[in-house]
Amino acid sequence: MTKEETMTKSGEEVNESSKKRPAVTPITSEGDMPQKKFYRQRAHCNPLSHNDAFEYPRTPQDMDWTEEHYPEPPAGNSLQPTVLDIGCGFGGLTIALATLLPKETVLGMEIRAKVTEYVRLRILASRKENPGSFQNCSVMRTNSMKFLPHYFKPHSLSKIFFCFPDPHFKRKNHGRRIVSERLLSEYAHFLKIGGRLYCITDVKELHDWHVEKCNAHPLFRRLDDEQVFKEDPCVHAMSVETEESKKVERNKGSKHYAVYERIDDSEAPSLDAESFFD
Repeated sequence: MTKEETMTKSGEEVNESSKKRPAVTPITSEGDMPQKKFYRQRAHCNPLSHNDAFEYPRTPQDMDWTEEHYPEPPAGNSLQPTVLDIGCGFGGLTIALATLLPKETVLGMEIRAKVTEYVRLRILASRKENPGSFQNCSVMRTNSMKFLPHYFKPHSLSKIFFCFPDPHFKRKNHGRRIVSERLLSEYAHFLKIGGRLYCITDVKELHDWHVEKCNAHPLFRRLDDEQVFKEDPCVHAMSVETEESKKVERNKGSKHYAVYERIDDSEAPSLDAESFFD
């Protein structure tokens, strides 16, 4: 018997034996609320590598949001996302925003596969338990540092949230931070005039970084902390609804937030590129 025949027969034996094994039952059936303990994944991820596995449309016009994400969108809502929860984690804020902003279309974005699947199942279960609700929220696994231009048109978003992002403490890893000069220009490109960018963290050093980068960007203007907390319910939501915010609360830690408004290009101070990216 040749080696090839041996391999073939061996393969047939393996296939035959595999048929006798019972089918693997999924951890959670669609429509049932998932248990977080089965979907935990390492919190830290390098967004600058391992991006070959992501599928994405060539242009925003090629993206069909209705089939997978918003099959039954509420009447009057945009068929495309208008609010992004970037690095949404286990989806606490994404779910909360769907109720808080019923006229908006919310999308959680998460780079970790297991965590994304948890949020997807959580949303499906919430829809099943509350017929007609949560049709305006969804989740997507992607790397938002690289692929946003493939999904969103200019000035199409009203809000972008960054809640308790990875601090990437080492100086050599600061380029992995979700807020930077380059990325802020990208966020400004997608935000509507008057749209808002929300940042919250329990790490004071990272908060100072957020403030420094956003203050320096000519297309963002910081809103008064106390006033925006009173007037914008999203600020309170991001400070209490995420799993990380609840963890900080249990540990009696501090939360630092800043909210910025996208201003019109004509209002932006003139600034040469060399000094801006210094």
